Amino acid sequence: MEMTGRYRIPAPRAKVWAALNDPVVLRESIPGCQSLDKLSETELAATVKAKVGPVSATFKGNVTLSDLDPPNGYTISGEGKGGVAGFAKGGADVHLEDDDGHTLLTYTAKAQVGGKLAQVGARLVDATAKQMADQFFANFVEKVSTDDAFEQVEHEVEEAVKVVEERTEEAAVRGFLGGPQMWGLIALAIVIVIILIFYR
Repeated sequence: MEMTGRYRIPAPRAKVWAALNDPVVLRESIPGCQSLDKLSETELAATVKAKVGPVSATFKGNVTLSDLDPPNGYTISGEGKGGVAGFAKGGADVHLEDDDGHTLLTYTAKAQVGGKLAQVGARLVDATAKQMADQFFANFVEKVSTDDAFEQVEHEVEEAVKVVEERTEEAAVRGFLGGPQMWGLIALAIVIVIILIFYR
């Protein structure tokens, strides 16, 4: 089984590279992932629950990163065993490039399955693998984009708080404490705090 894919991610390449090497981001992006632990700088241990047609199983295995070329890409390979359901093993070459402030991610993957999974049929296995890949990248893009959006909002809130502090000091110096201008600044500060809590 071979697959290729291309995804445009609305985030800088360095951030996408960091996310691709972050076990927490990967765990939250992989469909059915129950655990993902970093064993070393290039090795991860994973437990993933998956269903291919009538076959459902929990796969446990190791993932290895090689040919690391930060922040341009790497090769990822691994093997998972699902007991009587069989096994799945393979690898993928992942490449990142800048694309007008965004990141273009392309991959080429090869995999093979054995046991009951092999009896399901190549077409169904291919369709399930493609669906899982699409779901992974949809989750990954949402995760990376959400982080970027949060950082932007947090920055804007910090700037607004600075303005409020400066205006409050000016109002105090000019003797406006207790007047309508001061109360307006206090109200603005409260709104900013509410926005910050909401985005947290």
